[in-house]
Amino acid sequence: MPGEKKAQAPVRPAPVERSREAAFFDVDNTLMKGASLFHVARKMYERKAFTLRDAAGFAWKHLAFLLRGENLEDVHSIQASALSLAAGILTVDVATVGHEVYDEFIESRIWPGTKALAEQHLRIGRRVWLVTATPIEIASVISERLGLTGALGTVGEIVDGTYTGRLVGEILHGQAKADAVAELAEREGLDLRQCWAYSDSHNDIPLLTLVGHPVAINPDVRLRAHANANNWPIYDFRAGRRAATLGLKAATVGGVLYGLWRGYTRIRR
Repeated sequence: MPGEKKAQAPVRPAPVERSREAAFFDVDNTLMKGASLFHVARKMYERKAFTLRDAAGFAWKHLAFLLRGENLEDVHSIQASALSLAAGILTVDVATVGHEVYDEFIESRIWPGTKALAEQHLRIGRRVWLVTATPIEIASVISERLGLTGALGTVGEIVDGTYTGRLVGEILHGQAKADAVAELAEREGLDLRQCWAYSDSHNDIPLLTLVGHPVAINPDVRLRAHANANNWPIYDFRAGRRAATLGLKAATVGGVLYGLWRGYTRIRR
């Protein structure tokens, strides 16, 4: 009819270009509760890769990690132990163990809140990487199972399909994490001012200050103070914080010992 206006389709905003944006997540105590490497060691012990005494040493280091948070000395001590025990282990065995460890131990220990943050980044088109001192083989399994973009982790030297017990480069920890992310950003064309980083540890302040959007998750005392001083967002997914966490830590002591005992009895059968 004359003068009748035709209905017009609503104008939709053009999709935001996010190819230069990414998010980087630490693993231990940030994405998951505790240290991922401990569960790898426990599984390798069940496969008779090393002794009960070696496994007990890992258990106590993991307990210290849960009680006081990430400590540079602890990280290097755990990694040194892992490297010495890894010498002679086949890479194919570690790949298999990685998936078993994820299914049996890691999946149930992932913080739902942190997982939701990673998924939100993916939904709006940002790439998401794990950045961790954990061996790259394990970090890659976690990344794959969560549907993330990829992972940066500590790399062990491999000769003829077997680990030598030496590192390629250095442990991906502290400043090394920041350096690895800076290299990745250059290679992938990322604008770090438009990127996010998440961690629980003050040791990762170099990484957090590298990006435009640093976030503290389950922070240790020093990171919490730094985050507050710099107005960084803080998320704490530890239920009940102090009171409930004390009960969790107490239960962990029994859990560690029980886990070792169960593994020992299975092997003795």
